[in-house]
This record gives sequence, structure tokens and C-alpha cells, in this order.
Amino acid sequence: MKPVIHEGQLNGQGFRFAIVASRWNDFISSRLVEGALDALGRLGASQESIEVYRVPGAFEIPLLALRLAESEKFDAVICLGTIIRGQTPHFEYITAEVTRGIGEAGLQTGVPVVFGVVTADTVDQAIDRAGVKLGNKGFEAATTAVELVNLYKEAFGELGTRNAE
Repeated sequence: MKPVIHEGQLNGQGFRFAIVASRWNDFISSRLVEGALDALGRLGASQESIEVYRVPGAFEIPLLALRLAESEKFDAVICLGTIIRGQTPHFEYITAEVTRGIGEAGLQTGVPVVFGVVTADTVDQAIDRAGVKLGNKGFEAATTAVELVNLYKEAFGELGTRNAE
């Protein structure tokens, strides 16, 4: 007997998405936002179904992501930012807290809260992950969000736009 396999489709129609992006290292983070918007558009999400929220730095992403997920206005929240290692332990503290907070936001709300924060040792590594050589992590995070909302809809019967207006 074969198991039933469930996978989300890549169709963003009828779903609402929030993007939370940091302004710190904006020359890279803005590329992540562009990548996410490109993916959502290619996957059928309408421009009216997407809202972008900008926060000062990566540390501020998780709390806003939590509040947006709790609002029931969005089917998924996509978190984007860039954290580059410096010469102090600051990188480890910020990266750990941002990662934990984003995961916690999804666990507390049951809403897909997707991690698209680039953590890199150098500026060149970060640039590569924002669309130059290694793909665009914003594009990948948005694609993951679309797949998850479709999987949730299939598995739990949830419809697009958690709180239709």
C-alpha cells in the first residue's frame, strides 16, 4: 500500500501575503523583496493581495511578523533581511534571536511565517544569495510561502484570506 502524499501547489491566487523586510543592508534586502514580489507575481498572487512592511533591522522582524500573523489578514508572512558577520559576537546574538522569533511566530499562530533572512560571513556572500550567483532567497521564501498556504488549504480545508473583508 502506498502512502498518501500531500504537497502544496504553486498557485498564489486567492491568498494574501505580508512581507516583512529590514532596511538594514538595504542594498541587499531590497533585492530580496524584489525577488519575493517577482515570485508571488509569477505564481499568480495579485498585487492587491501583497503588503510590504519595512522595519529598521532584522531584530525587529519577528515581532511584526507575529502581529501580522495574529491579525488574520494574511495567509502567510514572508520575513526578509540581511545579517552580515562583523568583528563582534553581535552577529550570533541577532541571528539566533531573529531565527527563534520567526519560528515562534509561526508556531504561536499556525500561520506560515517563512524565514528568508540571509545570514552571511561577508557582503559578497550576501550579495550572491540575493540574486547574483546562488539564486534569490526572497524568491525562494515567497515560493515556499505559496506552497505552504496551498498545503494548509488541502490538509486543513483553510481557504484563502483568513479574514475576508
